[in-house]
Amino acid sequence: MARIDKSALTKTEIVQEASKQFLEKGYSRTTLSAISKELEMSPGNLTFHFPTKEHLLSELVDLLCAFQWKLMEEEADEGFSSIMAVCLELTSMASASEADPVIKDLFLSAYTSPLCLQTIRRNDTARAKQVFGGYRPDWTDEQFAEAEILCSGIEYATLMTADDPVSLEARITGALTNILGIYGIPEETRKIKIQKVFAMDYHNLGIRVLREFKEYVAQANEQAFHTLLKR
Repeated sequence: MARIDKSALTKTEIVQEASKQFLEKGYSRTTLSAISKELEMSPGNLTFHFPTKEHLLSELVDLLCAFQWKLMEEEADEGFSSIMAVCLELTSMASASEADPVIKDLFLSAYTSPLCLQTIRRNDTARAKQVFGGYRPDWTDEQFAEAEILCSGIEYATLMTADDPVSLEARITGALTNILGIYGIPEETRKIKIQKVFAMDYHNLGIRVLREFKEYVAQANEQAFHTLLKR
């Protein structure tokens, strides 16, 4: 049998293994050496593709942003780039973090990583222009980017709460009210969207999204990743 050249493993295979470990053990408890060991790959070959663990997390975050948005658009059932999809996106992250400390560690690690935060803001700024452009027609690209700096801070605060008497529902309500307010969504519309969120099975939404994402990453190939990120 021909010997497999582990140095020739694709970036996709590396991302798949890293994603598996991040989602099962948590980002903080996963090491590059553990990833390279599972792939039977030298650490040097791994860091040739991804210099640090943070670079791997950034790749995962980019994929997750695209995948999560696709699912939230379908879940919202309000057409392309809907306000409801934005509401469900944050709700899914908050509910998953509340239910699973491993997922909470993953999200908080992403929001405290400068590289990953840049990826999150880039994705969210592009989305915000699509969804909220009609409410902020005079805004420049720079203003949307500045707004997402505020929004990412709100998102982080919603996810990081620990041993807090404030309920998940109250935290989500406060976060969505403020984020939608930044983009000029009328108060009555905000209330309707938030009520619709809580009429759904929002407690299980985030775990389901992460479970489906994990299955997707495990089965996807390089072309599938490319197609997802091009959405």
